[in-house]
Amino acid sequence: MSKLVKMVKLNNLQYNANRDPQVYRRVVGHPFRIQAMLEGQGSAKISVTCEGKTLKESTLELPGIFSYEVTFKDAGIRIATLTVTADGQSESHDLLLDTEAHAKVG
Repeated sequence: MSKLVKMVKLNNLQYNANRDPQVYRRVVGHPFRIQAMLEGQGSAKISVTCEGKTLKESTLELPGIFSYEVTFKDAGIRIATLTVTADGQSESHDLLLDTEAHAKVG
């Protein structure tokens, strides 16, 4: 069984849960850009969920690239889940989305 998701990027950087969260952090009102490079054949259903709500659902022909931007109006830490389903196979990735109230000065 091959992987559906070749790579996940957050804010144009390859996502790594062990990386310092400051690398991906955004200020309120600035978008997070979620991208997934997908492999395989046929079509895939992609969804992004956060805090129990579906933010985006789409269908994409494989191989392909999924891209979505989300902006939050208040500060906080959220977990978004990117789920890809194709040909009876499903793969999920959790992404930490950390939003600050104000940009750091200096």
